[in-house]
Amino acid sequence: MSLFGPLRLQVVNSNVHSVHLANGAHVGNLKRIGTVWKFKAVGYDDTGAVEPGGGPLTDQHNMVFAQPDATEVSARLLASRP
Repeated sequence: MSLFGPLRLQVVNSNVHSVHLANGAHVGNLKRIGTVWKFKAVGYDDTGAVEPGGGPLTDQHNMVFAQPDATEVSARLLASRP
């Protein structure tokens, strides 16, 4: 797995799972939109303010998943990472 993962998912509610790097850093959310789950990347600026669509996985923003499976999410979101 990459230096970023494996990724971990934490249930926020029935329609949202937060996505975290192996070190615990929050990098996005999986949100259920209709019948699909979409990855919504997030980053943080120097003051700690949230930057929607930013962060280390910004290139994968809006990637679609059938379900919030940590193994699949890690594999697909981190496929292009060293």
